[in-house]
Order: sequence, then C-alpha cells, then structure tokens
Amino acid sequence: MTVAQLIEALGRMPAEAVVLMEADGGLSLVSALDFVEAQGAGAPAEVILLPNMEE
Repeated sequence: MTVAQLIEALGRMPAEAVVLMEADGGLSLVSALDFVEAQGAGAPAEVILLPNMEE
C-alpha cells in the first residue's frame, strides 16, 4: 500500500475513529510515524507505523 492509497482509504473513514494496528497478537493504537528514505537503487521510501508502547 502506498501513502496515497492509505490516505484515500482513511479519507473514507469517520474522522473520530482511532487507528489501530495488530501487534503481538493484539491491537495497539498507532501513536507515531517514522519515515525512511529510499535505501538504494529500486528501493522505495518507507513510512513505518509505530504502536503506542504505553498500553
């Protein structure tokens, strides 16, 4: 999924909905994003969703 596809999909959701991700067999809130530039020829830049570690 690209950033554009993610934004489009999230745009169809209610604005007050929380974003969760699967983590260790459960669900965690997404609390941050990390951006990694392309790491070589043919490698795409990446956005990493980071879970809330205080749950």
